[in-house]
Amino acid sequence: MMNRQRFTVVASATVLGLALAGLAGGTAQAAPAKSKPTKGSTVAASCSRARLPLPDARCTPGAYNPDVTQATIGKTICVSGWTATVRPPVSYTNKLKAQQIAEYGYADTNPSDYEEDHLVPLELGGAPRDPRNLWPEPRYGNEPAQSKDSVENKLKKAVCSGQVSLNSARSAIASDWTTALSRLGL
Repeated sequence: MMNRQRFTVVASATVLGLALAGLAGGTAQAAPAKSKPTKGSTVAASCSRARLPLPDARCTPGAYNPDVTQATIGKTICVSGWTATVRPPVSYTNKLKAQQIAEYGYADTNPSDYEEDHLVPLELGGAPRDPRNLWPEPRYGNEPAQSKDSVENKLKKAVCSGQVSLNSARSAIASDWTTALSRLGL
């Protein structure tokens, strides 16, 4: 009985803190407080971690920047430094990351253990601010966040060199970034 009362107080305080920070709402759920959360623990969540290192396709299906098409890649993604012009500010992504960590039910709630990553990367014309294209990708595990970066770079080079179409690269990385290169023969 004492633990349940403690959990209710801690959970209420966590929800209140999220509400004050402007992050509560939707499907975010507070995880029970633990002295030392572990990086694989299961807590209540509205998004599944079953496909890690991939995001839950229901919560993070990916989204495209309408300004980036096969016809515009020479003026957008294939221009050095272009992604810096569309990258959302950290003030936006940090708030979203905190909300999505709760939605994914990660017991480890330390934001530095996650990269708020674009499923369809900016390098391939992913939507910069659309929450359907952003998710808290763990920096730990068998396929940590850094592993996806090299896939993104190779796909961008293949698109800009004409080796692969923009739509093929986007589809491959959104479906499964761990197999995108082999699926496209790269």
